[in-house]
Amino acid sequence: MNKTYKIAFGLFLLLVISLAWLESSEPEPINWTPSYTASDKIPLGSFVFFENLKDQFPDRLKEIKIPPYEYLNNDAEKGTYFFLNNQVQFDDDELDDLLAWVAQGNRLFISSYGFGENLEDTLNISLSSFISANGFQSRPALNLVNPKLKFEEAVQFDQDLLALYFDEIDTTSHVVLGTSSFGKEDPQEKINFIRSDFGDGEIYLHSTPQAFSNYFLLKEENYRYAENLLAYFAGNNLLWDAYYKSGKSYFTSPLYIFMNNRSLKWAYYFVLIAAILFILFEGKRKQRAIPVVSPLQNKSFEYTETLSQLYLERKKFHELGLKKIALFMEYIRTELRLDTSNINEEFYRSLSAKTENSLEKTRGLFERILNFQNNRANSKQEFFELSKSINTFKNKNGKSRSEQ
Repeated sequence: MNKTYKIAFGLFLLLVISLAWLESSEPEPINWTPSYTASDKIPLGSFVFFENLKDQFPDRLKEIKIPPYEYLNNDAEKGTYFFLNNQVQFDDDELDDLLAWVAQGNRLFISSYGFGENLEDTLNISLSSFISANGFQSRPALNLVNPKLKFEEAVQFDQDLLALYFDEIDTTSHVVLGTSSFGKEDPQEKINFIRSDFGDGEIYLHSTPQAFSNYFLLKEENYRYAENLLAYFAGNNLLWDAYYKSGKSYFTSPLYIFMNNRSLKWAYYFVLIAAILFILFEGKRKQRAIPVVSPLQNKSFEYTETLSQLYLERKKFHELGLKKIALFMEYIRTELRLDTSNINEEFYRSLSAKTENSLEKTRGLFERILNFQNNRANSKQEFFELSKSINTFKNKNGKSRSEQ
């Protein structure tokens, strides 16, 4: 790496470090992600509410960490099944099991922005969202209807979050338990908490889940709203649903700790950036040289030459001549396309025409070949003469075709 690259790399690295330090030193932004898990301490978690439940139901609070369908079909306890989340929707089979359980004298409480079409159709209710015409604010002031539980002044949620209310209920079967008011001047009061009898049990629906969040309960004396609402379930076992939650109550990734701590997160990003920069600037220069692999050479000629020398040294002239003859016959069959199994006058004429040799010369060559085959005591001189005759015959007038 030359000097210019080193300076550029150093400046870039300094810039990355500065940005990472500035980002990590800024205050942590408020996380308004809806969670409603019992362990989350973010504004829309339910850590404070769950700890309050432990005090009010010390021996009658149970966390259900499996789907309702599975729990209800496995000797479910009697009591109040408590669902708290930004969305709670059951499939048809699960809802049937829940309603059958409620009809046996139990209670179902759901605080959510939606309850699913199947449950809403069953109870004949519908929901609408509220948006104020003045400033597009949706900050509900919450209160209860029962005179023993009602507040002189409604408790207000001072952040703009989704606000839903029941715009249609069956007044013959539904009882209004709570309201949410919008606007300081000429407030509009809407229904946000109802009760419906179902068999021998009861269903409670609440459309303002943020009322049970950490942010709301820690604001002044807003915790009294949750305490008064829980009075409807006093004396019952409380089955806390820990399955239908937007937030996760357990770590699903090894990087969870890194990603949820600002300093560790930026340290992790810095390591990734540094690794990428190292690969870009140093990877090619540190790469090991790729060896040159030469292709395999054809050693057929050298092998043949070695074998022929071996035959000559051992004076096996007859055997060497037979191999020469066999190669010549193979040449006639493959190159000239003539059958060598029947050597007669017709064969001589065809071979003479294709090789442009005279008929007499062709007959003479094959007479020499026949004599050589019949004499097993051929000398070195006889082998060389046979070899010369074959080579000469394969060339026109003793010259190769490339020389003409």
